[in-house]
Amino acid sequence: MTTIRQDDFIASIADALQYISYYHPPDFIRALAEAWRREEAAAARDAIAQILVNSRLCAEGHRPICQDTGIVVAFLKIGMEVRWDAELDLAGMINEGVRRAYTDPHNPLRASVVTDPDGARRNTGDNTPAVIHTELVSGDRVEVILAAKGGGSENKARFAVLNPGDDLVDWVLQQVPTMGAGWCPPGLLGIGIGGTPEKAMLLAKRSLMEPVDIQQLAARGPGNRAEALRLELYDKVNALGIGAQGLGGLTTVLDVKVLDYPTHAASKPVALIPNCAATRHIHFQLDGSGPAVLQPPSLADWPEIDWQPGAGSRRVDLDRLQREDVLDWRAGETLLLTGRLLTGRDAAHKRIVELLERGEPLPEGLDFRDRFIYYVGPVDPVDGEAVGPAGPTTATRMDKFTEPMLAKAGLLGMIGKAERGPEAIESIRRHRAVYLIATGGAAYLVSKAIRSARLLAFEDLGMEAVYEFEVVDMPVTVAVDASGESIHRTGPAEWRGRIGRIPVESRS
Repeated sequence: MTTIRQDDFIASIADALQYISYYHPPDFIRALAEAWRREEAAAARDAIAQILVNSRLCAEGHRPICQDTGIVVAFLKIGMEVRWDAELDLAGMINEGVRRAYTDPHNPLRASVVTDPDGARRNTGDNTPAVIHTELVSGDRVEVILAAKGGGSENKARFAVLNPGDDLVDWVLQQVPTMGAGWCPPGLLGIGIGGTPEKAMLLAKRSLMEPVDIQQLAARGPGNRAEALRLELYDKVNALGIGAQGLGGLTTVLDVKVLDYPTHAASKPVALIPNCAATRHIHFQLDGSGPAVLQPPSLADWPEIDWQPGAGSRRVDLDRLQREDVLDWRAGETLLLTGRLLTGRDAAHKRIVELLERGEPLPEGLDFRDRFIYYVGPVDPVDGEAVGPAGPTTATRMDKFTEPMLAKAGLLGMIGKAERGPEAIESIRRHRAVYLIATGGAAYLVSKAIRSARLLAFEDLGMEAVYEFEVVDMPVTVAVDASGESIHRTGPAEWRGRIGRIPVESRS
């Protein structure tokens, strides 16, 4: 009979969450490195290079891969012969591990979980509670899978109950383009088929915990319908040409995972959940001998990439920028930003726009006229950092605020990740403004360009407060130019056409 001690279990949860905050799974790194080597689209290849460089920096510096350090998801298989030497219940022990991991002073992780989700949405402050799935199995071990899933990818989940005769591949190929780039491709797609609605969603999430092995599967060939679906969807999703960060390119997904379960004769529930470029999960087992021992991966798993901003990048001095200067920037162009910019995301935008609509003044010192705003909620700094990992958040969520921010606040430009919707693009065009993107999944790399951070407004919002950053050579790409041209429209369209003329074996 195995006895699992409370302290060992809590320490294992905390250590594992710290571990996955800065170590990508090696199988993911190898697959991403291979995608980088074969990528032909310049913008997408540069984005993948930034993600890989960021990943290595995080592995070396033990700092988060992404500023969105995720909501914790735990899958547990508990042997029925296991006894517990514990005062807390299972959820209490897991949440204590989460609390310790996310408040670790050496590597604090961003608290993103809010309570009262349809009301006050108060941040719990320590990223608790976790989402827990438990299964009792035979044996005397506890098997644990932990994942930290970011909001950008979780928000793109899809579900439907298809008719038994409907084509699942057609459904997936209809859904993926509607997901945009907010889930930070290249990543993985998890597909759950069958059971009941909640079972299909759970299957899709659980499938993402498996190793990246699509190339091995292609080499040996499928052994069942689920494996055949994986191969078919891998080729057909990549043929959409969406590419890294939605910029257009050969690789949108590194793997497609499929799990299925028997279902009702009248039903075919299907779920799709993406995993982003900040893929974070770990598997370990407890046998009563102590806490889990987690071996660091070898730095040899990361490719040596001497990434530098493109030689043709335009240098921009934000402190001297005039409104007419942005008019000749073109979608797809790379910029290096130096100077001062403001930050703000969902909660701050809501407050700012409410003040503008009531005709009330903004907080003292907060002036958006002819300025740029960066959609970011950074990690807290440590050891002399100006700011912790500070990658962009999904800009689409700010679309409804774009018109008042441009028309009433006088904003000149925005920086985020992923595409903008039609109304936001029209507002950008009408006001002759611009929208730029930083690379999602390269948060620590981006933070290296931030030299100082000064709180300006809404301190109570925590990571969503408004700051003024001073940046030096912050790399960004023009995603929507002043004429309304969007790289997220032109890039994938171009590569969809190109991929159609490239043999499958040449692009996989």
